[in-house]
Amino acid sequence: MSARRPEHIPGSGLDPLARSVVETIGRTPLIELARITRGVRGRIVAKLEYLNPGFSKKDRIARQIIDDATASGELRPGQTVVELTSGNTGTGLAIVCAVRGHPFVAVMSEGNSRERARMMRALGAEVVLVPQTAGSRPGQVTGEDLALVETRARELTSDRGAFRADQFVRRSAVRAHEEHTGPELWEQAGGRVDAFCEFVGTGGTYAGVTLALKARRLEIGCYVVEPEGSAVLSGGPLADPNHRIQGGGYAMAELHLLEGVPVDGYLTVSDDEAIGVARRLAREEGVFAGFSSGAVVAAALQLLRGDHAGGTVAVVLADSGLKYLSTDLWPEPDGMAP
Repeated sequence: MSARRPEHIPGSGLDPLARSVVETIGRTPLIELARITRGVRGRIVAKLEYLNPGFSKKDRIARQIIDDATASGELRPGQTVVELTSGNTGTGLAIVCAVRGHPFVAVMSEGNSRERARMMRALGAEVVLVPQTAGSRPGQVTGEDLALVETRARELTSDRGAFRADQFVRRSAVRAHEEHTGPELWEQAGGRVDAFCEFVGTGGTYAGVTLALKARRLEIGCYVVEPEGSAVLSGGPLADPNHRIQGGGYAMAELHLLEGVPVDGYLTVSDDEAIGVARRLAREEGVFAGFSSGAVVAAALQLLRGDHAGGTVAVVLADSGLKYLSTDLWPEPDGMAP
């Protein structure tokens, strides 16, 4: 008879045997992007959130929301969970709900990439696709598109007596990053962080990581990243709601999760900058990530060429490039820029 496999190897640094995939969420690596910063004074350190089981940082808030709601009694055993999603939060919730025994309904715009809906269905979720507004284009989800998705999510929550995960409002979405992502980043960087910048969707990652870093060193500069032409959080006009950076920049002037959270400045990134840097990440660093990852690294390069020259800028790489294979982020080889 073969020997029983040990739950962990003492002294190896490996985590003990996990009881489910939910326990593997978090504790993602932090790496230095040493090749992409050649010729620039300073460092960029990047948290590889696409190595979570659902391939995005949103796995963290999915677990936190479900855990907190279960502990408070707001979420009952076996109750259906409904959420508006661009796909990443929905994937995280599909994973957590599958393990915890909750039916899950993801409500998303038809403008989001097809891979996300297919992945959620594979994980057992029911996916409800909401048509885009007139004039919107696939791959470019606007605030108006999101409003239609919100209306449908509310209807389904009411009709099914469901629990609404409500990632734009619930403080669990901040807690996940304030109590886990931010402290992990600080520890892995050895406290050597001078600035942090984040592309904002719901605002939860920016808020949580910023609060964690500022609690450790108030002087760390924390910056919101927005799409060029859609930088309404910084007070700019909505000139181009149809930007291509999926997962944020919805031109929503009010984000509840940012209330009371310090912002040291705002940075804008164009579609071409975000796409170009995302492709560079793949080719030069072996990091296969999405649109918003390109956006935050482009913004970090701006900081190293400006006020934070010579310093260390931290970023969170939100999701995997696998979720964008049907988009122009990764065109066929003959269409790829050299």
